[in-house]
Parts: sequence; C-alpha cells; structure tokens
Amino acid sequence: MMLSIIAAMLVLFFTTLLTMAGLGSAFIIIPTFYWLGVPLTEAMAIALLLNALGMSFATVNYMRYKLIDFKAALPIILFAIVFSPLGAYSTRYFKKDLLLAMFVMFLLFAGTMMLFYRPRLMEKRTTFIGETATGVGIGIGAGYLGGLLGVGGGNFIVPSLVGLGFDPKRASATSAFIVVFSSLSGFFGHAAGGAVGWTLLGVSSIAAIAGALLGSWLLHHKMKADNVKKLIGVVLYIVALKMAWGLF
Repeated sequence: MMLSIIAAMLVLFFTTLLTMAGLGSAFIIIPTFYWLGVPLTEAMAIALLLNALGMSFATVNYMRYKLIDFKAALPIILFAIVFSPLGAYSTRYFKKDLLLAMFVMFLLFAGTMMLFYRPRLMEKRTTFIGETATGVGIGIGAGYLGGLLGVGGGNFIVPSLVGLGFDPKRASATSAFIVVFSSLSGFFGHAAGGAVGWTLLGVSSIAAIAGALLGSWLLHHKMKADNVKKLIGVVLYIVALKMAWGLF
C-alpha cells in the first residue's frame, strides 16, 4: 500500500505539471514506476491509461474554456492512429541507440524552439482544406515517430502546432485532446500482454484525474502564453537529458 501512496503522489505532481504543457505524463511515470519496483510492462500499461484518464478530464476543462482546435485535432488523431503501428513495426530495422539519439536531437531542437523562437501568431489559419492538410501532416509525423520511438505524440504535436503559429495555450489543449486517443490505443496493446496491478492503478488514477484538473485550471487561469511556452521547452529539455543519460 505504501508503494501505491508514493506512486500516487508522484503521479499527482507529474500530471499537474505536464497537463499545463499539453503532454501526457507516461514518459516520466513509466521510469518512475519501474524504479519503484513495478514490472516494466505493467508500468507501461498503467502509465498509458493514466495518460488517457488525466487528459480526458483536462479535455473537459479545455472544452469549457474553448481552447481546443477540433479542426486541426481530428485529422491528427485519425492519421496518428493509422501510422503509429507502422512506426512501431519499423523499430525492428533500427538500432535502439540510434532511435534514442534521434529522439534526443529532436527534443533538443523542439525545446530550443519553444524557449527562443517567436512565431507570428496567425489571426486565421486559412481554409478548412488547409487546416486538414496541416493536421494530416502532423498526424503522420507524430504517429509514425511516436510509434517508432515508443513515446506519446504530444512531444511532437505541441512544438509543431506552436511552430505553425498556434497560441501555446491552444496548442497544449489541442494536444491533450489528441493524447487521450493515442494513449488508450497504447494501453490496450500493453495490457493484453500481461497483468495490471489494480490497487496501484486505482490509487494512481485518482491522482492523475486530480492532477489533470489542477493543471488545466492553472493553464487557463494562472499561466500566461509565454510562460506555457517556456514550460514546454523546459520539459522537453528534461526529457532529452534523461534519454541522453540513458545512452551513456
């Protein structure tokens, strides 16, 4: 039971922080649970379900605040779901260290863009066809690379949307909506391969929901757009450093 309480406290902290950045917390929860002694496959399954739960509740708040761009999100969801299995299948043709190095380089680039690049916000993103084409491109890229590298698509989607001129808050909220679907798909794939600790899952789920609600509230009421952008950049740098450490 002590393991579940410690895990829940960490889930609350990570989910609150990463919800404000529009990212699922699985990429941090998985190694955290593993270090606490949870088997890796079980940690992956639980973390992905916590992603889906947390982002679902955050999405409800974002819908109330009218921060989600559904026109951009829907094609991203569709093509990410289609191309994610293809990316996962491709991993057999790449060496693990090469994949990690590729991902570290991407995260460093994306983090730098978040912290230092200042795109000109668009007043209106062209036509429905233009928005759909943008969503298809991001969905293919995020889906394939997410499957290839085994990470949530939010790491790719948020920087891409901000780089295209989306307001950082809207980019974070839209990414959170997309992460619900990609995480659920991943959970069912991992859960089919092994047992899930239901006590740990239940306690952590409550913490994930609380963290998502708190994080989405902070994003809307307390965080300025520039601060959200900086937060995303710092999170991406932290992930890059963590993965680079694993390479050595």
